[in-house]
Amino acid sequence: MYDNCFPEEKPHGNMLDFKVFTLNCWALAVVSKNRKSRILAIAEVISKNNYDVVCLQEVWTNRDFFLLRDGLHKCLPYSHYFYSGVTGSGICILSKHPIEETFFHQWSVNGYIHKLHHGDWWGGKGVALCRLRVKQESTTYFVNVYSTHLHAEYNRASDDYQAHRVLQAYDTAQFILLTSGSSDLIVLAGDLNTEPGDLAYRVLLTVPGLKDAYIEAGNVSQEKFATCEALQNSYTPAGMVKQKLLGKRIDYVMYHPGSGVNVDLKKYCLPLPDRVPNQTYSYSDHEAIYVELLLTKGPTSAKKCLDDSSKGQVLEECIVLCNEALKSISKTKFLYWSAVIILFILFLISLIVPALVEFDFTQGIPTVVAIIRVIVTALFLFCFLMATLWSRIEMHGVLSGKLAMEMSLKKIRECPQAL
Repeated sequence: MYDNCFPEEKPHGNMLDFKVFTLNCWALAVVSKNRKSRILAIAEVISKNNYDVVCLQEVWTNRDFFLLRDGLHKCLPYSHYFYSGVTGSGICILSKHPIEETFFHQWSVNGYIHKLHHGDWWGGKGVALCRLRVKQESTTYFVNVYSTHLHAEYNRASDDYQAHRVLQAYDTAQFILLTSGSSDLIVLAGDLNTEPGDLAYRVLLTVPGLKDAYIEAGNVSQEKFATCEALQNSYTPAGMVKQKLLGKRIDYVMYHPGSGVNVDLKKYCLPLPDRVPNQTYSYSDHEAIYVELLLTKGPTSAKKCLDDSSKGQVLEECIVLCNEALKSISKTKFLYWSAVIILFILFLISLIVPALVEFDFTQGIPTVVAIIRVIVTALFLFCFLMATLWSRIEMHGVLSGKLAMEMSLKKIRECPQAL
């Protein structure tokens, strides 16, 4: 991994050598092992390299962000943390170049509030944008850097969040399309929680026309470039290491040139050593990615009509998935309403029975009934809110994404007639 980063070559004239670093830092308070020492080690190793922009995910506390910001101020003087949700988005971007604009777009579907053990909803996840002004001699480049962290895939065999993740990917793709019109370079970096070939991955490539730096570099070895659960990572479960199960590539750097700019990929590698120096643990449970891009001003090929068959096919798959998700939401809503009715009946029984039956107060039966009544009331309120407010919010989020996809698909189908 580490030795895949080969020596730098300085660009000539107005060519821009743009270096991108991204890492999911796994910095959950209390939960993450060796968190503070790893954050300090991450800041130290980044400070020893000449990166143009650093995109970090899962930096969940202000204290950790301040450690990174202060430790990297000399080499990356510009930084921004994107606050969102209850625990924060976990996303921060640090830059060597001035940050002119920032924006955070929070997704409308983002997991479930009641699944505390997953916690994605509480992070208020979305896509972050920093617009950089990069000067290279007499030429100024405007670079839109996007960083994001899609909903986690907790069970690949039975993925309850596939529709949410695909909608997040489409939302991100549309956000990039609508905000990058005047940029010379588009960079998307982060933990996408989706593997190559998955629908969410294909959405991010086809809709905004991004390139996967890994693919562009001609890499084909999944074992060598796994970014999560890699065999060499100290936090990979021992069972996976023993069985030599290949890790997953779910962290990415994707890019696309703007009008009048040519972009060539110079380097792609996993830049961090397997262990923090003089320690037995890795920098994170994910691997970092380093990408170096060479930008030159010059004529580019004209944009083709949006009739690409692969993009249309991807959108069709997304719409089918949205329809399935809407049906699933309706079924879940019915189950919650059924639970509301049953719990309401139980609540009435807990009121009526004590009034009709004389209890021996020395045996504590009224206390038991009161406790049951409290539990039933709490469950009733939860199911009622899930059947009404939450179901409506989720349904509207999925429906909004589906309608946007149908609009894009219609545009693709009508494009030939517009020529």
